[in-house]
Amino acid sequence: MGTILVIEDDARIQKAVQRLFASEGYEIKSSNDGRQGLELFRGSCPDAVVLDLMLPSMSGRELCKSMKQSSPDTPVVVLSAISEVADKVLLLELGADDYVTKPFSPRELLARVQAAIRRSRRSRPGPAAQFGDVQVDFAKMEVTRTGKKIALTAHEFKLLRFFLENAERVISREELLNEVWGYNFYPSTRTVDNQMLKLRQKLEVDPANPVHFCTVHGVGYRFVQSPQA
Repeated sequence: MGTILVIEDDARIQKAVQRLFASEGYEIKSSNDGRQGLELFRGSCPDAVVLDLMLPSMSGRELCKSMKQSSPDTPVVVLSAISEVADKVLLLELGADDYVTKPFSPRELLARVQAAIRRSRRSRPGPAAQFGDVQVDFAKMEVTRTGKKIALTAHEFKLLRFFLENAERVISREELLNEVWGYNFYPSTRTVDNQMLKLRQKLEVDPANPVHFCTVHGVGYRFVQSPQA
């Protein structure tokens, strides 16, 4: 079934999560410390990570950011007692694939992690892609425009990748939330519009008149890889 990395400092919860995934046939690796968890992540290449936020030596937020920078396709599902919307938004912006609030339903956690794994295993574009004056290197997680590096957050890169996978197709805001954010109860589809604005500012020649990241009014967006002159 694959490997699940559990990074949780509450021994009771850690054991419960281990039993949950082991019963489904997964191999389990675990840590109760942030820095040790990052070392395990780099050394084991897990299929998914279940991550607590409150950890010794390194916070879950820092850990999530580091893991997503080194391996953007590995799903990270946050498990935390913090339920404020602002914290959820921040974590999803850092690249977390989903967020489950404690106390949690074991079956819900299992379903969310497995759904995140399925999304990560879908077909991906080749090792590189290009549109306009933008070049994308998926292996290095780098984007350049006219030869200059463009800094994208982990989540902006994930959104860009989804558009490249679905070029020319009209995609609703709801689908983007479910497929890219992986979070079915996100506060507002306005979040998608804000992320699109940032992508346009970074990757379009004229962000006010985009030719690649196009709005389909009343529906959502369409990525046009090779606009007609």
